[in-house]
Amino acid sequence: MLWTNDVLARTRRIYEGARFCLIEEERQHSFGHDLVAQNWHLEL
Repeated sequence: MLWTNDVLARTRRIYEGARFCLIEEERQHSFGHDLVAQNWHLEL
C-alpha cells in the first residue's frame, strides 16, 4: 500500500508503472492546500 496526493503526477506515474492500482481517494486540507489523498495498492 502506498499513499500520495493527486497533484503529484510523477509519483502517480511511478505507481502506475509498477502496476499499483488506485483504490481510494479522499478530499482533505493539508500542507496549506485542498488536496485529494490517494491510496494505491499492489496485490502480491
